[in-house]
Amino acid sequence: MISFECDYNNGAHEKVLENLIKNNGAKPTPYGFDTFCERAKNRIREACGMPDAQIFFLTGGTQTNATTIDSMLYQYEGVICVGTGHINVHEAGAVEFTEHKIITLPDTQGKMEAKVLDKYLDDYMHDGNKDHAVHPGLVYITFPTEFGTLYSARELNDIYQVCQHYEIPLYIDGARLGYGLAAEGNDITLPYLARHCDVFYIGGTKIGALCGEAVVFTHQNAHKHFFSIQKQHGAVIAKGALIGLQFEALFSPLSEQSDEILYFKLSAHAIRMAMRMKDIFIRNGYEFYVDSPTNQQFVIIDNEQVDRLSSKMLFTHFGQADKHHTICRFVTSWATTEEEINELEKILESEK
Repeated sequence: MISFECDYNNGAHEKVLENLIKNNGAKPTPYGFDTFCERAKNRIREACGMPDAQIFFLTGGTQTNATTIDSMLYQYEGVICVGTGHINVHEAGAVEFTEHKIITLPDTQGKMEAKVLDKYLDDYMHDGNKDHAVHPGLVYITFPTEFGTLYSARELNDIYQVCQHYEIPLYIDGARLGYGLAAEGNDITLPYLARHCDVFYIGGTKIGALCGEAVVFTHQNAHKHFFSIQKQHGAVIAKGALIGLQFEALFSPLSEQSDEILYFKLSAHAIRMAMRMKDIFIRNGYEFYVDSPTNQQFVIIDNEQVDRLSSKMLFTHFGQADKHHTICRFVTSWATTEEEINELEKILESEK
């Protein structure tokens, strides 16, 4: 059965595995204080155009969000995100488990609008009773969003300008960052993104790694005891080189003759497969819940057909479109093959 259920049910790219196997006999310093992690950090700094960035490796996205957000907030502060934001809808309240409230704003196709953020913060600052409320201490967005949509360079800049005006840091969840950067119509580069936020993370789990996320503090602004906060969250892996070796491979050139970075090549492949998938659904008469240019496609399907398709392939039942239709999420990844897309096409054509 072919799977379009998610982008993290694959193993790892062969070059990642090769780097792990090649260095399996090494005895690196534990907890990430090793030469492999340092080499990986230097490659990430180069790709971001941030030679002084502080970088920390964690194992998974929920762990990364909860740890990073907790490290940046005082006990009386909360984090602002849209109601559909990942930390609000898909992490079982992990951030609020750290006793920081999530302050939600309305979204536009999964995105936060600068004008909405500005109005909320302006209203808060002029509220005579604000000291009785949770103080907004951080702004959180995802790139891409939960709906696979993208911020433009102008939209990101507008949000960051609001954050700077109110002296509130901006944190970007990049679990699928590569897929956003590789998407058609995207005008944000990795260096641009790094210059327009205070911290973000590069997702490896969904893009070629067995596991691992790289948190990048862009302005030497990590908490001075971030490692200890990681430890407190159970977010320090003893065999830290396990993640460093993976990111070293992901951010290495494909060959001595090429400047292309593996991470971006894998991301671009997933987008090509997603656009083929999207075209197949369009040609077979399906409608979409949202127009996504990334590796997540949200298709509206008749409930009876959902049951039939579920016996032939894996995908996510994302929500109810109406009483008779379901929003179904189909996801490609770095490992999606042409053969799987061809099989999808055959199945959909057989439904006519």
